[in-house]
Amino acid sequence: MVTGDHPITAKAIAKGVGIISEGTETAEDIAARLGIPVSQVNARNVKAIVVHGSELKDMNSEQLKQVLQNHAEIVFARTSPQQKLIIVEGCQELGAIVAVTGDGVNDSPALKKADIGIAMGITGSDVSKQAADMILLDDNFASIVTGVEEGRLIFDNLKKSIAYTLTSNIPEITPFLLFIILGIPLPLGTITILCIDLGTDMVPAISLAYESPESDIMQRQPRNPKTDNLVNRRLIGMAYGQIGMIQALAGFFTYFVVMAENGFQPLDLLGIRLKWDDQFCNNLEDSYGQQWTYEQRKVVEFTCQTAFFISIVVVQWADLIICKTRRNSLFRQGMKNKVLIFGLLEETFLAVFLSYTPGMDVALRMYPLRLSWWLCAIPYSVIIFIYDEVRKLIIRKRPGGSGPRSRPQASNFLLSLLLSRRWCLPRSLLPAHSGLCSSTGWLQRETYY
Repeated sequence: MVTGDHPITAKAIAKGVGIISEGTETAEDIAARLGIPVSQVNARNVKAIVVHGSELKDMNSEQLKQVLQNHAEIVFARTSPQQKLIIVEGCQELGAIVAVTGDGVNDSPALKKADIGIAMGITGSDVSKQAADMILLDDNFASIVTGVEEGRLIFDNLKKSIAYTLTSNIPEITPFLLFIILGIPLPLGTITILCIDLGTDMVPAISLAYESPESDIMQRQPRNPKTDNLVNRRLIGMAYGQIGMIQALAGFFTYFVVMAENGFQPLDLLGIRLKWDDQFCNNLEDSYGQQWTYEQRKVVEFTCQTAFFISIVVVQWADLIICKTRRNSLFRQGMKNKVLIFGLLEETFLAVFLSYTPGMDVALRMYPLRLSWWLCAIPYSVIIFIYDEVRKLIIRKRPGGSGPRSRPQASNFLLSLLLSRRWCLPRSLLPAHSGLCSSTGWLQRETYY
């Protein structure tokens, strides 16, 4: 708490709202109880401290850092606008994300310097409002918590949407890689890729923006702005290295099933690309000695591409469902997002329409499929769902892992500096330093995006 009030007044208000917790003594309280001078009290053993502006004036930057580091409950009283600015800079040098609230002209420098300046909408001056990043229209500090929750929800949902969208890139690019490397007939065409990116994936990706917050959204530690970016290594690893690979396996399994049922066994497809695409070759033999013309082969190829497309749609069902949460189980989150349910139905109906509508074989080179070919990707969809549920369960139950604990990393925290005489933030509204700040297990470090 930072205020221009007298230290006695500031201390009384801080105790009243919980900034100095009940039963906690300052150095002055300990000195009065023991009947000794304040100078003889070991400052390192004092949890709460009240710093007068005159004392702050004589401190250098290192001494201020010691005060900020060694005391959990701090009240700065009789501070000048310049000192408020110094306090903000001191917190930022320690790696903290600083939010400053204020309503007066004197608070403007600190509001401007802070990572997030919060001005009062009713009692705040015009100068403080212009310097601030956020204005509380109702002058209610509980609105800050609501704003933090909304911000976390938006960030979460953007991550979920990006994770869902990126995953299908792997089953889209691997067919071309194997087409070049192994010389097999092209498993997925450019038209079908466009149908996925501009058709079946559009509404489901947008629907994640309507997802409700997870139950633990306000129990998480604040993210590290330097490392916890919207798209980070863990998100790429999950989307490309894990879920995307399972989806690619589903697509190729369906592709080889369709080819095998038409007479071409998987091993016989290796290196067949040049003959397969030779339009003058009308007697290409399959695994059973049957001869295929160029046109017949192309019908089989486009059917396989349609089947590969359908398999991606099927596994994207599971991908969309697991992207609903980052940590909680689907069974706890529920399926209350009506837009997401509509997205599941929309991509399914669109896939059916593209596959079975008469004329699509000419317009988009997409052919009707047998029902059994739809079922080929179902096991992979189930695997994706079970794998992710188990992963999230382990993260929830054993966030610290089962091995030896590593050195806890310094975590950022939201430090509210109250610059108004009238407004004080209760301790209950500040993020608690709990086990969430401790070291985490491998799964959480590497897969919790």
